[in-house]
Amino acid sequence: MIDHGIRRRLEEREEGLSPYAAKSRLTKGRVRAESPSPMRTEFQRDRDRIVHSKAFRRLKHKTQVFIAPLDDHYVTRLTHTLEVSQIARSIARALNLNEDLVEAVSLGHDLGHTPFGHVGEEVLDELYPHGFRHSEQSLRIVELLEKDGRGLNLTWEVREGILKHSKGREDIQENIFGPPGTLEAQICRLADIVAYINHDIGDSIRAGLITEDDLPQPEVSVLGRSNSERINTMVCDIIDRSWSAIGLIDGTAPIIAMSPKLLEVANNLRKFLFRNVYDVQTARGESERAKEVLRQLYAYFIKSPDKLPGEYAGSDDTERRVVDYIAGMTDNYALRLAEEYGFLTL
Repeated sequence: MIDHGIRRRLEEREEGLSPYAAKSRLTKGRVRAESPSPMRTEFQRDRDRIVHSKAFRRLKHKTQVFIAPLDDHYVTRLTHTLEVSQIARSIARALNLNEDLVEAVSLGHDLGHTPFGHVGEEVLDELYPHGFRHSEQSLRIVELLEKDGRGLNLTWEVREGILKHSKGREDIQENIFGPPGTLEAQICRLADIVAYINHDIGDSIRAGLITEDDLPQPEVSVLGRSNSERINTMVCDIIDRSWSAIGLIDGTAPIIAMSPKLLEVANNLRKFLFRNVYDVQTARGESERAKEVLRQLYAYFIKSPDKLPGEYAGSDDTERRVVDYIAGMTDNYALRLAEEYGFLTL
């Protein structure tokens, strides 16, 4: 390709971003050095690699909360990921931060999620001696498992954002792996919360687990009754609270956060969802069947590692390879495999 200076022009545009924005030309780099793209910045390149990965394509058949639902309108990991990306980019644009980095982190943050949503994550965490967290698995996918063991070779900023997007159960502010090093990754953490709190409410109402009237009224009075009202309230609050990130306020340290009032409301809504949806869903027979499917698959492949696909026949220990294989399965693939091996009748 003739060098038209496209990438250089894109990098020059980034100089007009907030002084606190991550600049692609200043990336901390990749594990393996590569020649720059003639037409994309480093963060744009990472975004494209994630979108074209096998793990990203599998997200369309992975559950968010409700296991292998028949209704076409339930949220999947893929639709959740796209919602997070859209919300995060809106916040980044308002604060004059790097939308390309925000997009790449958002699109990659859930690549390591298991089949059967959080139920699957709990089972693998229980079975695997070293424990299992989907954020660590997402990082493992982009660093090692994709591209036949070569990984995607993403920039440090994207990999760090993927790892550090997770929150604790009790408090949204809890940083399990420490605070993200870029404001863009901090945006993705909060955009993830905004997306799943709201679409999980919608799915739970659709499934008949709760009704609109069951939602805690003090929180509804603050956020609004509709999905769009709640998202708008939360996004505007994040922008207002994080305005120092725009770089126009002297002496004010940049931060991406919710106001104390909205943080309390969001935490209360999460607790409501855990009590009335997530824990209830986990206790239902459907979830128990999903757990048993994963336990049986895990036991089978531990005893018969020769049955693992060739791409999982690497140098890692057997348990690690089995976890990698099972974590990458979609809901329907895990169910079909369990039926094939006689673990259940569909």
